[in-house]
Amino acid sequence: MTIPQLLIFDCDGVLIDSEVISARQLIAELKGYGVDMDMAFVSRHFLGRSYPVVLKEVRDRWGVQLPDRFEADYRARLLAAFERELTVMPGVVETLRALAIPYCLATSSSPERMRKSLEITGLSALFDGLAFTASEVARGKPAPDLFLHAAARMGADPTACIVLEDSLNGLRAGLAAGMRVWRFTGGSHLKGLDLTPPEDAIPEASFDSFAALRAAHPALFAAERVTP
Repeated sequence: MTIPQLLIFDCDGVLIDSEVISARQLIAELKGYGVDMDMAFVSRHFLGRSYPVVLKEVRDRWGVQLPDRFEADYRARLLAAFERELTVMPGVVETLRALAIPYCLATSSSPERMRKSLEITGLSALFDGLAFTASEVARGKPAPDLFLHAAARMGADPTACIVLEDSLNGLRAGLAAGMRVWRFTGGSHLKGLDLTPPEDAIPEASFDSFAALRAAHPALFAAERVTP
């Protein structure tokens, strides 16, 4: 196997165990407006999507027009929950420091949420200048724009990149970008769910931990990074 030029990490549900917190918060907030959904629905339809897309889905599917204050209220409560509960995925720091190839982050989160998440989990220094959000492109996932943008900014050929994603929409975005796509299934939000992917979101490989990823691809971890 040719050594790839770049490993692109999704953030929520891959680097940090945030999606279960986000889903619980969203389910609770929407219930107050008569919108009932469960974790499986959120996982299949909302993971990897930007906030405006979630808002449109709620409006189209349930006919509920959420008030202007909803986003600000939701984000404030979510960040408060992150302060209390957010953790980094086991093995992330060791994996990043051991990588022998360049890496970056590409997330559907807002710049502020991304910044706060990295700060809370102690990952900020490891992604200084290496983090990109959907706010920088015209279309979010499942469109390929964000991953293509990240590759361009990092000077990598898209066909020589690997995307590590947890969500179906993230998998679709990576495939649409012409990249190799691996799925990370170690997040709390995926436990107990049917993880059989649909035909348009089949990854090259799946890993339920970073230890498993490193064991499967030792050539990517031939050098130890200097601790920042």
